Amino acid sequence: MESIKAPRGVRDILPEESWKWAFVLDVARRTAEDFGYAEVHLPVFEHTELFSRGIGETTDVVEKEMYTFQDRAERSLTLRPEATASMVRSYLEHGMHRGVQPVKLWCAGPMFRYERPQKGRYRQFWQLDVEAIGAADPFVDVEIIALSLELYRRLGLSNLEVKVNSVGCPECRPTYRKTLRSFLEPRLDELCDTCRSRFDRNPLRILDCKNPQCAAIADQAPSVVESLCGECGTHFGLLQRGLEGIGASFSLDKRLVRGLDYYTKTAYEVLSGDLGAQNAVCGGGRYDNLAEVIGGPHVPGVGFAAGIERIVLTMEQQGCFMGSAPRPAVFVVCPDEEARPEAFALLHLLRQSGVAADMDFTGKGMKAQLKVAAGKGALLACILGSEELRASRLAVKDLESGEQHLYAREEGVASIRSLLSNKGISRKDD
Repeated sequence: MESIKAPRGVRDILPEESWKWAFVLDVARRTAEDFGYAEVHLPVFEHTELFSRGIGETTDVVEKEMYTFQDRAERSLTLRPEATASMVRSYLEHGMHRGVQPVKLWCAGPMFRYERPQKGRYRQFWQLDVEAIGAADPFVDVEIIALSLELYRRLGLSNLEVKVNSVGCPECRPTYRKTLRSFLEPRLDELCDTCRSRFDRNPLRILDCKNPQCAAIADQAPSVVESLCGECGTHFGLLQRGLEGIGASFSLDKRLVRGLDYYTKTAYEVLSGDLGAQNAVCGGGRYDNLAEVIGGPHVPGVGFAAGIERIVLTMEQQGCFMGSAPRPAVFVVCPDEEARPEAFALLHLLRQSGVAADMDFTGKGMKAQLKVAAGKGALLACILGSEELRASRLAVKDLESGEQHLYAREEGVASIRSLLSNKGISRKDD
């Protein structure tokens, strides 16, 4: 019988990599908290209508990429392809719009999109999502961009580029759509099939096409900034002044429109020079009409999403510090079966005292156990066999220096803690 493997486009995050994810998420948590953002945990699936209405019927995500199914009550449900719509749904459902605004939230977890797997992009992927909901102030946009840049600074990333644009609002975007269609119409035959299908439904998405020929045409298109209404123009100007005020390096990109229909005004991306064509490590913007589209009152919002896979990949390529893989500080070595109960009791005491510890459970001899201890990166080996048991002693071997000392068993844990302290290792909960 053929063994079952993971579906195409998903992958296991194995122990040699999972600690890197934990490092990134820990830095993200502390950064979000420093900016006043509180963590939430959202459902992995939602009613399909939340995404079809919120993201937009004509987007690639809704048309081609969603994992949608019917439950036993024949309700249409969808594995979340992104978190912003879910975040706003939660904000409205739990009455957060009636409290002090803006409400600052963040979450991290798996998202699902059916698309061609490629470097740093999978059909199940993890995203960090940060949202500030309930304020129209452009300086909240500045804060969101500043938070993402501060996260990357703390992670040690370099060679990053910030692109910003404004996509207008329902007042001024129709004017730009008309201008853009007038520019594109004589060139329709030169566009790819996908862009031709977008011409009537969603012409702004043509600006985001990665086809080289379409991109060359889009580079010549008029800028949306030239069509902004007074409110959007003022908002975009204050956004740029705010970014300049904090010393953020950025550039304007008239082709930056993002891929989801809910964006209004600010759109931005952070790009890495180390990822090739798919080089965005973060993207976001403002979505002032999303709450209304999904059935709530008018509530402005702004946020960003960052792929954990992309962040880890970029950090690996840039050689960033990512902490260290977890390892036992102490490995309990028990060469004799009769001493195993006492050896396991010692292991338990070490763990209770906050010392990372492990032992062999496969019946290896002492030499092989010491080899395993060294392979796991343990600093100390605590040897407790029948000989040590009879003498009420505990042998502790320093696996770095090779030195070995004997201690009274009742002093064993305290002695081990002292040795680890001398090596700069404190208990895990200190």
